[in-house]
Amino acid sequence: QVQLVESGGGLVQAGGSLRVSCAASGRSLRSYAMGWFRQAPGKEREFVAGITWSGGTTYYADSLKGRFTISRDNAKNMVYLQMNSLKPEDTAVYYCAVSGTSYGGSSPQGYDYWGQGTQVTVSS
Repeated sequence: QVQLVESGGGLVQAGGSLRVSCAASGRSLRSYAMGWFRQAPGKEREFVAGITWSGGTTYYADSLKGRFTISRDNAKNMVYLQMNSLKPEDTAVYYCAVSGTSYGGSSPQGYDYWGQGTQVTVSS
């Protein structure tokens, strides 16, 4: 079993930055891909970013490239999402997830464990 706890969400003005973190426990994540997803009210959960087990490959939703950066620290069992130039449409609950493989992909079905989420609200 893997437990994931997100933190770092909050209220930020449009154009601002925020970094959300995800702490994992219960198992080393060294061999597994991780990802961030988000879900806005009334919308489906959508892929934000993913990172392979080594951190050597990152991938993003096309609409977010250039503004969001995913990273990980395997020694600390942490994954991060740096969000810059935030827009009101980025408002959502952000979830981190762990895949059972070294590459999780962009579908929620590719991930086996999920955190409870952290709220990010961007005001205009």
